Amino acid sequence: MKIRSIIATALVLLTGLVSFTGCQKGDLVNNPNVANAGSLTPLPLLLNHLTATLIKSSEFPFADANKYDQYDIANYAYYRGTNNYSTGFTNTIDSYDIFKYALALQKQSITQLNSKTNVYYAIGQFFEAYAGIWLTQRVGDIPFSSVNGSTTNLTPKYDTQHDVYKECLLLLDSANNTINSLYSSPNPTYKLTPSALLSSTGDIFGLTNQQWQKVINTYRLRVLISLSKRAADNADLSVIPQFATIINNPAQYPIMTGNADNLVYKFNTASNPYSLFTLGFNPYNNFANVGSTYLNITTATKDPRTFVVASPAPAQITAGKSLSDFTAYVGADPDLAQSDLLARASAGPDNTNNAYSFSNFNRYYVDKSGATQEPFVFIGYPEMCFGIAEAINRGWISGASATWYTNGINASLALYGITDSKALTINYPVKVGTNAQGNVWGTVTADVATFLTTVKYKGDNADGLAQILTQKYVALNNNSGWEAYYNYRRTGVPAFAQGGVGIGTPNNLIPRRFLYPQNEITYNAANNQAAVSSQFGGIDDISKDTWLTK
Repeated sequence: MKIRSIIATALVLLTGLVSFTGCQKGDLVNNPNVANAGSLTPLPLLLNHLTATLIKSSEFPFADANKYDQYDIANYAYYRGTNNYSTGFTNTIDSYDIFKYALALQKQSITQLNSKTNVYYAIGQFFEAYAGIWLTQRVGDIPFSSVNGSTTNLTPKYDTQHDVYKECLLLLDSANNTINSLYSSPNPTYKLTPSALLSSTGDIFGLTNQQWQKVINTYRLRVLISLSKRAADNADLSVIPQFATIINNPAQYPIMTGNADNLVYKFNTASNPYSLFTLGFNPYNNFANVGSTYLNITTATKDPRTFVVASPAPAQITAGKSLSDFTAYVGADPDLAQSDLLARASAGPDNTNNAYSFSNFNRYYVDKSGATQEPFVFIGYPEMCFGIAEAINRGWISGASATWYTNGINASLALYGITDSKALTINYPVKVGTNAQGNVWGTVTADVATFLTTVKYKGDNADGLAQILTQKYVALNNNSGWEAYYNYRRTGVPAFAQGGVGIGTPNNLIPRRFLYPQNEITYNAANNQAAVSSQFGGIDDISKDTWLTK
């Protein structure tokens, strides 16, 4: 398919990829030191590498994405890094590794199965589209189709962001249609059973054939809703008709029907501990606080997720408030200088005057297996529900937006194990007075009924749209990587904190994009500069919008 030109560059720049899970280490394709190394690689092995390395280190719970999504705010750089957006948005990492293996999976599937009409080819198309969108939504125009299969052009020209999205949407449609056709294939080599696992050895997510098809179509809905600002002025993309086609044809385009269909990354104690441990953030709970952007929403709406994610600010309890008082939960403001955040978060010798809420220590910092934490959903049903509700609100499709909105909220609550009247234990997030970190502070009762009444949908209007986007933000906490940032950038909802010195950009505003990867700047300078000139007036600037969000 496409992106071969960018792969040629990647083959020069990448030498030994290591999976995050330890399932597969090393470069499986095109090893120049081994004769015919790229001639035959088992398809499950290529799939294993793709699924194991799909999620970048910055996208894991409590990693960079969660910080710049303003869920988790560092108050001390040595242990938890900074909140500086200039640092985080300078010279993005790339997705060339996903490109390379997606194309290798497609090529090898044709070689080994003698046809493009096979499930591995379809899954390869999904990963190819995912890699293209992953990079273009960060930086703008990227190399995508300029060489048409050549592995010798190391200075490929750039495609417009519009054209990258157009091609990726075609790839996703093709992937779905191929899988659909294989359910009724007369050839047993290619025929698929919807409920059978795609690959018992290659797929670390452990999904069935139809669940992968649902992931593809649900992801396509995400991509289409992300194009909302371009839907009206780019008729050739058919954004609204494509969205309607998927929703109105569930037999042809199955989508997720519940949390069981979520693309969930699973941790384990032995070889792949929960990311707080691998990132080196354990046990430093006292050097980061829950963000005010998140807690201001959950406390105002009496959201029981408040009690699961956060602990009350010790100073508020010292002042006489109860554990169940939502006003006792106070988020840290990323606008503030980090020195100021630290002073407020560590006030007093015994922590009784700490001004901010910390993360739930026993939930996130004790169990390496991921069993006590909410599942790490990367593409999921709650987000899909909010996306469909948004599409109805915008008039793209008909339907009951209130139902989809409520389904999204309930699905998110279920991921946290929250039910009405459930007793929730509050633990000391840090040592407070004579009470040790992790000891039981008390219990509160989840009042889901009151919460749902508070956030009752206001209708298909501007207020209703703001509700959808706000609850989507809450649901994306520690899930789905950078999606919360991308949604804020597209819609402005919820309003991220900005304008203060803590943001760290020249204008103290949230960046609108990432800078190009250094590899492109170094090895493809002329074409990179041409792309920068055509989009941003010659300066690779984080404050400039790309076509996607202008």
